[in-house]
Amino acid sequence: MSAKFPTPIVQFGTSRFLQAHFDLFVDEALQNGQAIGPITVVQSSGDASRSNRLAALAADEGYPVHIRGLENGDVVERQQKVRSVTRALSTATDWPKISAIIVNEAEYIVSNTGDAGYAPQPADSDAEFNQQMSFPAKLRLLLRERFLAHGRPITIMPMELIPGNGAVLRSCILALAANDDSNFLDWLEHRVIWANSLVDRIVSEPIEPAGAICEPYALWAVEHQQGLVLPCLHPCIELVETLDNIEALKLFILNLGHTWLAERWQCKGSDPDLSVVKFLGDAETFNALQTLYENEVIPGFTAAGMEETARSYLATTLDRFLNPFLDHRLADIAQNHRQKVERRIQGFIHWANSHGDTTKKPTLAAMINKVPAP
Repeated sequence: MSAKFPTPIVQFGTSRFLQAHFDLFVDEALQNGQAIGPITVVQSSGDASRSNRLAALAADEGYPVHIRGLENGDVVERQQKVRSVTRALSTATDWPKISAIIVNEAEYIVSNTGDAGYAPQPADSDAEFNQQMSFPAKLRLLLRERFLAHGRPITIMPMELIPGNGAVLRSCILALAANDDSNFLDWLEHRVIWANSLVDRIVSEPIEPAGAICEPYALWAVEHQQGLVLPCLHPCIELVETLDNIEALKLFILNLGHTWLAERWQCKGSDPDLSVVKFLGDAETFNALQTLYENEVIPGFTAAGMEETARSYLATTLDRFLNPFLDHRLADIAQNHRQKVERRIQGFIHWANSHGDTTKKPTLAAMINKVPAP
């Protein structure tokens, strides 16, 4: 798993989403001479059961991505190989290598580690590396090594579905480094670019040991700030002045709808093989989802002056949910469900209230108030 050339992009996370989103974008940009370079993928969880995935991600022949669905009314079904990943490592076994790459090669760090990766751990206060650390704690150690070596600037672009994800990660790192050298803190604050971004693509199924099946629609919206340069250029990447409206549409229409479906799926027996499109084949479920959007969600966007945009995005979202080519399992969507309820359902109600929406939201309120199973 050694790269023949330097990898200016270091990616924390091996998910099928990244494989069919960011890694695919970089691969296509490299083919057009519009990317800074290839990727080193780092598995931060240390899960030994995924060693085959690591090897396959960096295989010379690449890994497959199948794109299936409707685009502008036309059926899209194509396959391609992704070869942008040239090195794949694990923090559990390759920490010195990873540190050297961050110090000597990295110009960009991207991440999508999930909710579990951000959860604080007792080991986070350790002075030296411990595999039990959270992702932010590991990153703080790596950034400190870079600072001590030469202090060159770096751009960090988290892709976790957290509002203001760059600012959140920055706050986590600064809190962990609060007792470090003041010069390091100054470097973190003024020489590191922390980019806020939002990702959107339904990646429905993995291909083992690496690869994925996804829809044609894809977006990576990155909030512009002084000094920010994108690691690659691609039609699905947008540099925007603010993420606020895009974030609200994504989190509070598409993601909210997924979380409502996962809640209903759990109440109806949790068939592990049931997909979104099959679940919505039940007329009662589809009508209930439409009623939820119309009565409880759209009023929030109306209050925010976004009704027309929200209705257009909702129509696209329902088309994506009904994509007959994807087997998007509700069991996958339901992972970390309670955290998603807090972020997407409770977050929407707070957002809508902040814009003056006073309409009743009984279905959403019931989801928030539900007592989690022991």
